[in-house]
Amino acid sequence: MAKQKNNLSASNPIGIFDSGIGGLTVANAITKLLPNEKLVYFGDIAHLPYGDKSADSIKYYGIRIAQFLLDQQCKIIVIACNTASALAYETIKDFVGNKAIVLNVIDPVVKVVAENKTTRHVGVIATKGTVRSDIYSKKITALRKDMKVSSLATPLLVSMIEEGFFNNKISRAVINSYLERPKLKKIDSLILACTHFPLIKPEIEEYYKHHMVIIDSAGVVASEVSETLKRNRLQTTLKKPKHHFYVSDYTDSFEKSTQFFFKGKITLEKADIWK
Repeated sequence: MAKQKNNLSASNPIGIFDSGIGGLTVANAITKLLPNEKLVYFGDIAHLPYGDKSADSIKYYGIRIAQFLLDQQCKIIVIACNTASALAYETIKDFVGNKAIVLNVIDPVVKVVAENKTTRHVGVIATKGTVRSDIYSKKITALRKDMKVSSLATPLLVSMIEEGFFNNKISRAVINSYLERPKLKKIDSLILACTHFPLIKPEIEEYYKHHMVIIDSAGVVASEVSETLKRNRLQTTLKKPKHHFYVSDYTDSFEKSTQFFFKGKITLEKADIWK
C-alpha cells in the first residue's frame, strides 16, 4: 500500500502521463469518479509510441516527465501507460521518493483479474514493450498458479488510435486480424493492456459478440487512485477544478481527443522538458 508522503496537500493536483492520448481514458475515468480533483496531464507525443522504445529510453522519459509533474506540485503521479508501467515504474518510484505517491496501471488490473475465480485463461493485448517484459504473466501467475496467460503484441493499434482510426472499417479489419490469432484462442477473458485500447473496446466486444470478459485499466485505476487518496487523507473539496494538459509536441488528433473526453474548449500547452 502507498503510504502518506511528506508535505503533500489535498489541494495539490493529480499528475498523469502517457505517450499520447491513451492516458486520457484514465484521466477521464478519474474525473468522473473524483470530480473535485485537479489534473495535470502530460502527453509525450514527441516520443510516441513507447512500445517500440528501449527500456533505458522509457526510464529516461519517465524520470524527466516525473520531475515536470513534481514541479507542478502533484500529490500523485499516475503512470497511465502500460509500457512505462512495465519498464520504468520502479525507477520512477525511486526517483520520486517521498515527494509524491506513484501509481502504475498494471498492479490494479492484475489484482482484479486474480481475484476473479471464474477466470482460468486470460488473454493480454499490448505493445511490444509490454509483451516483451512478460509482466502480466509474471504478476498474475504469482497470485494465481492455476491461471494461464496468453500475451499478444498488437503494435499497429496504438498508431491507428492516435491517428483517429477507430469505429470504422479500417480499425475493425486491423482489430479482427489480431484477435483471430491462434494465441488468443480459448481465452475466457481479455486484458486491454494499453490505455489507448478502451477507445476500441466497443469493437473488441463486437468481435466477441459481447460474450467475452473485457478488462480495461481506466476504471480500475481510477478506483485505485480514489482508494489511495482516502487512505492518505488527500481528498480535496475543490469546486470546478481547472485541469492542465501539456504535450511534448502538438498534434491535431491529440487536441481533438482531449476535447472528446473533456467537453468544451481545452487549451494544450507545449512543454519542452528535454532541454
